[in-house]
Amino acid sequence: MSALHPSRLEFKPEELLASPKLDAPLIAGGVRCHGGFDADGRYVSPRTLWRNPAVKAWQEQHLATSPHPLVEIPKDAIPPHLPSVAQAKLLLKEGVREPMVRTLTEIAIIEGFGATIRELPVPPLSSFIREDVTGTALSHLTGGLFEAHARDEAGWGDEGGHKQMWEAARDLALSNPKVPGDILMAIMGRRGGNARGGRALPQFKEEVERVLGFMTNVLIIEIFAASTFRWAEEVLSDPEVSDAPKEAADMVRHIRADESPHVEYLRTALSEVSARTLIAEDGSTHSGHEIVQGLINRTLGFMIRQRGADRRQQLHASIRASANGIVKDVEDLIQRFDALETPWQPPARFAA
Repeated sequence: MSALHPSRLEFKPEELLASPKLDAPLIAGGVRCHGGFDADGRYVSPRTLWRNPAVKAWQEQHLATSPHPLVEIPKDAIPPHLPSVAQAKLLLKEGVREPMVRTLTEIAIIEGFGATIRELPVPPLSSFIREDVTGTALSHLTGGLFEAHARDEAGWGDEGGHKQMWEAARDLALSNPKVPGDILMAIMGRRGGNARGGRALPQFKEEVERVLGFMTNVLIIEIFAASTFRWAEEVLSDPEVSDAPKEAADMVRHIRADESPHVEYLRTALSEVSARTLIAEDGSTHSGHEIVQGLINRTLGFMIRQRGADRRQQLHASIRASANGIVKDVEDLIQRFDALETPWQPPARFAA
């Protein structure tokens, strides 16, 4: 059977990690990054030679055999990026660059955290899923999909990944700015304080809750990132505020292209869970559809509530810490900054 035959549903790890042929490498900030360019100069994402066709085949199988569509994150639940394009440009035009340096560096660091997905313990699928999962995205999570995701985010061997590509976009646009040394510790402090209360799925073993919750969390983060890409492209492509508008924005476009396989395999695997019967720790059975939708709603509610107010406070603190001596009236700058925030109200079902 041909490797790309549409009915093929089983793939080896080395196949899911294989990259298309390239004519030229991608060099970012002097670092050889993953991906590259074909003979026509088009960017080609890494590890997609068989990964993309595989995900497409699994999606088609799900749609042909399940009454449920592929999992979707509601568009009305996706908040706009903070700072907005107008807010970011205001700060840069005023010469207050540190908040943007922090924002872009935080994105790079968080992308690097994506490598931890390869370490996620996945219990035997038959221990909590009643039906067969042969020939699904689920059955390939630890057989190439998680590893490909990890390599995309943090790099592999001598090749940089999204972490290095975001750093390159920052350094191109802002001419190698000084990067505050406390950013990583600040991120870790916030992550440690983001407790979500009790367990989401107490009826299941913790290892089952962990893998389903982690996949849901990462999927939503990847979906939310779409607004980050639009924001970064618009800001970094503006010659009034970017020192390398084409090169910096192109780097963001390359990263955005790489993220599509992440969204698609995660929503496919969660859709496959949704279409099946789950087995709790006591042997009782539960609708996968209800479990997955419940996790999505719970995670969305937490992220939406945490994202707005906390992010606004962080930006205000960064402006106050860095604008003294650059602008005459820091509080006036903050007022003008706040006036440019993109208005948004979360759906009522997530506002509580």
